[in-house]
Amino acid sequence: MTVAQRETRGLWFGLLGVVIFAMTLPMTRLAVGPAGDPQLPPLFVTAGRAALAGLLSLAYLLLVRARRPRRDEFADLAVCAAGTVIGFPLFLALALRHVDAMHAAVVTGVLPLGTALAAAVALRQRPSNAFWLCAGLGCALVIGFAAYQGSGRMGAADGLLLLAVASASVGYVAGARLAAGWRAEEVICWVLVLSLPFTAPLMWAAWPDHPARASAWVGFGYVTLFSMWLGFFAWYRGLALGGTVRVSQVQLVQPFLALLVAVPVLGETLDAATVVFSLAVIATVFVGKRMPVGAVRRTAPFGFNAPLPPAPLQEGGSISFDGSPGPLAGRGGSSMHDEPASRPATGTRDQER
Repeated sequence: MTVAQRETRGLWFGLLGVVIFAMTLPMTRLAVGPAGDPQLPPLFVTAGRAALAGLLSLAYLLLVRARRPRRDEFADLAVCAAGTVIGFPLFLALALRHVDAMHAAVVTGVLPLGTALAAAVALRQRPSNAFWLCAGLGCALVIGFAAYQGSGRMGAADGLLLLAVASASVGYVAGARLAAGWRAEEVICWVLVLSLPFTAPLMWAAWPDHPARASAWVGFGYVTLFSMWLGFFAWYRGLALGGTVRVSQVQLVQPFLALLVAVPVLGETLDAATVVFSLAVIATVFVGKRMPVGAVRRTAPFGFNAPLPPAPLQEGGSISFDGSPGPLAGRGGSSMHDEPASRPATGTRDQER
């Protein structure tokens, strides 16, 4: 597979993950209900989706006989769990008790910039000024859309949504580091399994004490199976194949996909302005894909224990996480790197495997 093909495949995997995640906001709103008509408790939705997905993950890991995490991988696993299993779902569910899904969609539209910032710091990536311009323009469009819709004023719920963005950004980067040398499916599975001692008792303690509508349980089922599990299969594979900073920009279309889903699911209204802003944001994604991204620095990333192997700049401006072909490619997995597979494996991480 060529560098360009690997990058394109990464973008398609990333888009699939974004489509799945786009339904998270309306489905979470459906599960927790508004403050005037509460359904499932936000804490139960957070812990329950992680615990049940953790049981599915345990079965999957046993079925494929996945290797156990190494000691130097536990830090990234813990960071990923804190951000994607606990932080983002909990802050999102709490906020959606007080704002509708469309409001949440436009506020969380800054998630691509948050992910890119976290990646640039933690992975020592250096995007070009033109790339940052595209990312900033996309985020400005999202914020402008929020202001146009009257959602520009910050409230407590907006603060919770921004905390959700920060949590997801850090969690995504930690997951991407793990997926660079691991099957993407196994990354989220191990994150969920290792969270079970915390999420399972919490789910039991937060079990709803009043009946909820069937639609609320449907929303809970979706965020459990798709948002918390299968969506990450595609998302982490996309980040590893196409590069974290570059693929993260596909998230720019997520708020507008969420708006579209909110119409049939929640009965919210979609107007012409939403379509215009959506097309403008999608345009920045395609332009940003063509902007150069600098090489990864060879120092160890701040906040992550695993050493950063050599990662030279590849043609087309994409970034690899490792300087060697992936060790899983020979058994049905993807190498998940941007370098041609003809290069021999080097480095202590490959020798350990």
